[in-house]
Amino acid sequence: RGFIAARLSHAPDIIRTIRDPEKPQTLEELEVVTENCVEVQEIGEEEYLVIIRFTPTVPHCSLATLIGLCLRIKLQRCLPFRHKLEIYISEGTHSTEEDINKQINDKERVAAAMENPNLREIVEQCVTEPD
Repeated sequence: RGFIAARLSHAPDIIRTIRDPEKPQTLEELEVVTENCVEVQEIGEEEYLVIIRFTPTVPHCSLATLIGLCLRIKLQRCLPFRHKLEIYISEGTHSTEEDINKQINDKERVAAAMENPNLREIVEQCVTEPD
């Protein structure tokens, strides 16, 4: 049990280094993600629900969907256990939060977005660990 808990606590570490698509800072430096924005619940034998709530820097942030996509891709690649991922914009922090929440939690839309070479390149730049 302690081993799993230790592995679960890595989720904030995994996302803190994601870079903002427009700015040189990380999502943590911009306070888009914080230690408290990650919630983990056990949903089955060795399976967990990871919920992320992030806060865009401005209520009309045009990159909120892209940030959600970066969070999803990075966590899918790095979480060392079976998981279900739900990513949301913190309530009341974005003008189109409902639409964006639907988009970033829709497997087909995420897959389609990652097939777009330009979008994929931006995501890769944001999620790649700095040397």
